[in-house]
Amino acid sequence: MPASDYVVHNATVHTVDDRCPAATAFRVRGGRFLEVGAGPSVREAAPDVPHVDARGATVVPGFVDAHAHLHELGHALRRADLTGAGSPAAVVERLNAFVAEHDLPPNAWLRGHGWDETRWPVAPSRAPLDAAFPERPVWLIRTDIHAGWANTAALNATVGLDRLRRMDDPAGGRIERDDTGRPTGVLVDEAMALIEDDIPPPTDAEQDRALRTAVRHAARHGVTSVHDAGVTRPEIRRFRRFIEAGAFPCRVYAMALGDSDAFDHVCEHGPLRHPSGRLDVASAKFFADGALGSRGAALLADYADDPGNRGLLRHPSGALRARVRRAVESGLQVNTHAIGDRAVRATLDAYETAADEAGAPLRRPRIEHAQVAAPEDRPRLGALGAVASVQPAHATSDMGWVEARLGTDRLDRAYAWKSLRDAGARLAFGSDAPVEPLDPIRTLHAAVTRQTPDGRPEGGWWPAERIDRAAALRAHTRGAAYAGFQEDEIGSIAAGKRADWVVLSQDPMRVPPESLPDTEVLATYLDGHCVHATADWPDL
Repeated sequence: MPASDYVVHNATVHTVDDRCPAATAFRVRGGRFLEVGAGPSVREAAPDVPHVDARGATVVPGFVDAHAHLHELGHALRRADLTGAGSPAAVVERLNAFVAEHDLPPNAWLRGHGWDETRWPVAPSRAPLDAAFPERPVWLIRTDIHAGWANTAALNATVGLDRLRRMDDPAGGRIERDDTGRPTGVLVDEAMALIEDDIPPPTDAEQDRALRTAVRHAARHGVTSVHDAGVTRPEIRRFRRFIEAGAFPCRVYAMALGDSDAFDHVCEHGPLRHPSGRLDVASAKFFADGALGSRGAALLADYADDPGNRGLLRHPSGALRARVRRAVESGLQVNTHAIGDRAVRATLDAYETAADEAGAPLRRPRIEHAQVAAPEDRPRLGALGAVASVQPAHATSDMGWVEARLGTDRLDRAYAWKSLRDAGARLAFGSDAPVEPLDPIRTLHAAVTRQTPDGRPEGGWWPAERIDRAAALRAHTRGAAYAGFQEDEIGSIAAGKRADWVVLSQDPMRVPPESLPDTEVLATYLDGHCVHATADWPDL
């Protein structure tokens, strides 16, 4: 049975606690930090409990990922990984390898995730998928989860190609077409439902496997808490079942999907807080627009590479305002996906108006992503007490094509995390997994250097928006905990808080910036118990 009362000493502890920012030892008892401080004093106060020599390793609070999608991550980890594929031919090569490795039945759906056409020599179309898989339905989700790519077999198994040819774009979505008007097989945002509503849903066993895969993956990367950005009631029930079976090595701050039964339920019955401390459902997730890569993000001016297109607002302003008001009146936090500057402005307008109409202040309202924000709108986040829930790795993943979308004159408003913070917004860091890898070390490196893991570009992309290391670590721990009203329980290493902590192979506050990606997670602890460890970390 793992020890429930122990001392860890000879460590470099970055506590993210302003009262005691650095320590060398701490004691854990009953799943909480009991004492944090200098090694001799902590050890002398507890001579009769196990003492673990950290051998100089670095300890930080458990990372809190402020925006991810656990079930989608689990499914993506069990589907064909298309990340980095450089062409449609490369996508087909990976799909063929996946089919061969997993021995799929002849007509089973082939699913994949992670394609990104922004650097391809040709646009995605049905042709290469049809040539490789003339009878097997293929459905591939873009890296940002805001577009899907289907072959003809998938279209005919769902919406029907002939029907799709005659259809207009659905509200909030787009059917991509070639120069002759024929559907290419790429469906953006709300148009994705034309396929997904008719795909055979995952079985309960498959959903269980996906969630189990995701939380184990999180533990391996030092993530002890995830803000799941849009959940349904079946997903909430699955979280509870896993927790009550003792099979859930993670905390979840779940956002009820704003157009689902989960939102209606929490509005009618109030927030759900599981007594284990591993599940809170106290917020709602809305969508203002789509994604920048697929030109679905709503912009104030035309896309530089698509004149006449300003993206998509997912809902009329009155509908978003009404949903926000209902959430506020129900005591819920409101979190809205807004990527383009027009969507950010529409979200701020909805927040301000809903608060006035409800006669109640918003509770730490959040803007999820806030990738493009007009300079004049940044101070509005500070005035609202808003949280900018951002994903630094998006900047380094997108920098190769974002100038094409926005033009040079709007780049200063893109991925401007430091400017948002300086304007008064609270920063909370996340990954948006599976859009980006669920990897806090990669997130810290992107925030601190504005570079890819291999050091591009030299000096960083828009380096004026770099975040210093201490602020980056805070945003991925205590700042993200604050975004979920949990800063008194998690997010820092301090007496009385839950003992969520992570052991790292090197000190991310001191190593050269280019060495940050080499940092490994040696162990992850949740409520004081180990949920992941390598052979290099001593067993308690």
